[in-house]
Amino acid sequence: MAPGARRIVICEDSEAYAATMREFLERDVGLEVVAAFRTAEAMLPRLEGLDPDLITLDMTLRGMSGAAAVERIMREHPTPILIVAGSGGGETEATTAEALAAGALEAVPRSKLVLSEPDDMWAAAFRGRVKRLAALQVKRRALAKPGNGRPGPRAAALGRSARVVGIGTSTGGPPALTRVLSELPADFGLPVLVVQHIAPGFSWGMVKWLDRQVPLPVRMAADGAPARAGIWFAPDGAHLLLDRSMRFSLDRRRKVGSHRPSLDVLFESLAATADGETVGVVLTGMGRDGAAGVEAIRAARGLVIAQDEDTSAVFGMPHAAIQSGADLVLPLHEVGPAIRSLRPSTVSR
Repeated sequence: MAPGARRIVICEDSEAYAATMREFLERDVGLEVVAAFRTAEAMLPRLEGLDPDLITLDMTLRGMSGAAAVERIMREHPTPILIVAGSGGGETEATTAEALAAGALEAVPRSKLVLSEPDDMWAAAFRGRVKRLAALQVKRRALAKPGNGRPGPRAAALGRSARVVGIGTSTGGPPALTRVLSELPADFGLPVLVVQHIAPGFSWGMVKWLDRQVPLPVRMAADGAPARAGIWFAPDGAHLLLDRSMRFSLDRRRKVGSHRPSLDVLFESLAATADGETVGVVLTGMGRDGAAGVEAIRAARGLVIAQDEDTSAVFGMPHAAIQSGADLVLPLHEVGPAIRSLRPSTVSR
């Protein structure tokens, strides 16, 4: 094993696929596959001794489900998990969304893993991504303390008026989103617009899964539709914007940074539309998407909340938001109640 190489465990139903994946990953001397298992039941008792930096997890395992395996890993031996999902349609989307909400960091469609071409530019970029995920230190889910439905002392005076709330997150985002959105009651009167960086093909599954978990309806935003109360996700491959008539606009052409949808684009649009009655929220995620948008909201006299470091799975995006002037830095269990305290604006639409 090369000094400093990241230790990878593969949990994959197909032995042949696991062997190919091992060869694919080990083309990079910074990655070392230390074990491969066909079931979660075989893997779980070995994790403490193997102490991997990252686990790749097949969603079509026999026996224990992928979501159940993720939940146990995150409870007993917290480790970055990369989901490898098949192309089984709605059922696969739902199980992948559940596994992400249980704490898996990212998901990649099996169809995108072209293991037969291990030396092309995409393959090198993917292995680089694996190394970055393997370098992260994930935390036990116990850090998310139970809430009481009220904002904590740092946000007690938040009850300001607002027209719209924007939320952005990336790596580790689904569990954080689930926690925050669960705190909003069914009669919450503001539109909540969400940018979640997620591999193409999985956003619909996340929307449908969340719709069953939280009191508010969760929908995908549609071009030209009015921004009514509820939770609205940016679709795959489209920036989500809000115009002055409080209708959604989708931009599938503009390139801004490395993400489409981009949180910067959403926040800048909300700042221009709702001025000081915009509230932006930045949750766990890798990178700096949202930093420029935070500055735009602050310049428009809006309010920005960033998740704190202790409860963030990955502190990149919240840290960048704090550097850009976030007004409140809150632990995850205080973010939902703080949003809940907002009052719908009386400004005419």
